[in-house]
Amino acid sequence: MSGPGSARARWRAVAVLAGLAVLGQLYGLYRVSGPPSPPWFPHADKLEHLLGFALPVALVLLAVGLRSRGAGRRPERRAAGLVVGLFVAHAVVSEVVQHLAYTTRTGDPLDALADGVGVALGAAVAAALLRRTPPNSAAGPVGSPVAARSGSR
Repeated sequence: MSGPGSARARWRAVAVLAGLAVLGQLYGLYRVSGPPSPPWFPHADKLEHLLGFALPVALVLLAVGLRSRGAGRRPERRAAGLVVGLFVAHAVVSEVVQHLAYTTRTGDPLDALADGVGVALGAAVAAALLRRTPPNSAAGPVGSPVAARSGSR
C-alpha cells in the first residue's frame, strides 16, 4: 500500500539512518586515537574520509528530499546548498580541531580534500536517487510496483 503514511515512514527511516551516519562520522573524526595502524593499504585513510562524508551527505540530502516530496513540494536547492556547505565547513573544522586539540592526531589538508570529494559524491548520489523518485512522493522509484500502483488510481 502506498500513501502519505508510507512516504512519511520512508523519509523517517532515511532520517534515522542519516543521523546514525553523522554520529559514526563524528566518532571517526573526533575519537582520541587515529585510524588503525598499520592501515589496510597505503592511503586507506583518504578512502575512509571520502566515504565518511559521502554516506552522511547522501543520506541527509535524501531525507530532506523525501520529506519535501512527502509534503508535495520539490526539494529546495537552498536546503541542499546548506547541507553541502555545512559538511564542507565541517571537513575543514575537523582537521583544524584534530591538529590543535589532539596530541595523537594531526590535521591533514589532503584529508579535508578527500572529505570534500566525499561531500560532492554524496550530493551526486542523493540527486540521482531523488531524480528516480517521481514528484508524487507516495510512489517508490520509477518503474517499481509501488509507482505503478499509485499511478493507476
